[in-house]
Amino acid sequence: MLNSTTILPAYLCMLLFLGACNSNPQTEQPHSNESDDPPNIIYILADDMGYGDLSSYGQKVLSTPNIDRLATEGIKFTQHYAGATVCAPSRASLLTGKQPGRSSVRGNKPDGQLLLDDEVTLPEALKPQGYASAIIGKWGVGHPPPPDDPLRNGFDHAYGYINMWHAHNFYPEFLYRNGEKVTLPGNKTDRSHPYPANMLEGTGVAQEKGTYVLYEFEKDALDFIEEKKDQPFFLYLALNMPHANNEAGYYLKDGMEVPGYGQFEDKEWPNPEKGFARMIEMIDETVGKVMAKVVELGLDDNTLIVFASDNGPHEEGGHKADFFNSNGELRGTKRDLYEGGIRVPMMARWPGKIPGGTSSNHMCAFWDVLPTFCDIAGTETPEGIDGISFLPSLLGDNDEQKVHDYLYWEFYELGGRQAVREGDWKYVKLNVRDPESPLVKELYNLKSDLGETQNVMDQHPEIVEKLEGRMQEAHQPHPLIKLFSSESNAETKF
Repeated sequence: MLNSTTILPAYLCMLLFLGACNSNPQTEQPHSNESDDPPNIIYILADDMGYGDLSSYGQKVLSTPNIDRLATEGIKFTQHYAGATVCAPSRASLLTGKQPGRSSVRGNKPDGQLLLDDEVTLPEALKPQGYASAIIGKWGVGHPPPPDDPLRNGFDHAYGYINMWHAHNFYPEFLYRNGEKVTLPGNKTDRSHPYPANMLEGTGVAQEKGTYVLYEFEKDALDFIEEKKDQPFFLYLALNMPHANNEAGYYLKDGMEVPGYGQFEDKEWPNPEKGFARMIEMIDETVGKVMAKVVELGLDDNTLIVFASDNGPHEEGGHKADFFNSNGELRGTKRDLYEGGIRVPMMARWPGKIPGGTSSNHMCAFWDVLPTFCDIAGTETPEGIDGISFLPSLLGDNDEQKVHDYLYWEFYELGGRQAVREGDWKYVKLNVRDPESPLVKELYNLKSDLGETQNVMDQHPEIVEKLEGRMQEAHQPHPLIKLFSSESNAETKF
């Protein structure tokens, strides 16, 4: 780790540019933060929270004062992107620093997708600097992951759901603590009506409700912070909210499971919307408790707290994204590769390091988080990744910030979809896997058309050609799934 006298501006010269799809990725060398002690890192991830769900991003009905503090006392990013438009590949991108065209986990299905043993994950990358690491909440990476998958991938402590479908149930009969099943008192699941998509162990609708998982995760997170206060720690608090219980939504038309609607009880809203509103409030309360614990322990000045969402807003469990305008000005929701499906809120607070009340339009994505945290911790960034550290943007050193040539996404469901963004241009393709449906191509200029309403492909054939090439460059075939019919060695069913 470099000492404090070397860092500004010399540390910035040590960042090496990594394109989003660099075929010859290089190792970024670490630079130091100003303290001799590596900072604690807390990354809080919401599940299916839209770009417009936070009051700091324009929400007019619901209020999120604690989360907003991360922006008013830190920085808000306006062009941050999820790793994918659904859970598993997005989280894989976050953990490995790889864009979704090269990731080992490309979708929520099929069986066999797991993080690879030779992939260096975030906790593994931080370990040389003495970080203790925990994943609390929803793992949901690959299908079906073994109970000890977080430990297998570098975490010292893991408590919560392992399988993403299990995480639909907010009153589960059990969770996993470090690979061992832990029974939750008072919960009983009705499994008499199998959900059409999956009926894995633990999924279903709670018939008896005694223990609500959010409070389990809160307690475990606060205990972890207390326990590790004397050493650097990385806490990945992956909440399963405001995701719906899809099973309850399918059978009961009300899948926004909460212990009670609180202040929203008397609102003349459908019950799923009351539940959604209460979930947003509960997420905000949890963030407030985490921040308060950090202050209580005297860790505030040496703790970075980041908040983000894993993809755009859902329309499940009876909830409608437009009820609270969850995608803001953006088009699309979860499972879309329009901006509403992949552009997500991200805020970061680090007192004394990140200038308060700032905003950044730096274009970055989940695969940039790993190199950023490595940079902050003063440890080497793993080779073979696609991310670029956005630490200069965090610190306000915008002139020194390296940028991506482009960002790329792919999605294997709903006929198969691809998208690429370069500068202000956004190119989207639909039905790339479905020979029975016409291939759709769309080009948008996000500077003049953030809502992606005007397809200008015919006016800019040269841009389409360039971005088509970017897509071909970014995508590498996956051994279990094929995106194009030419990938004959991959399975055709997804």
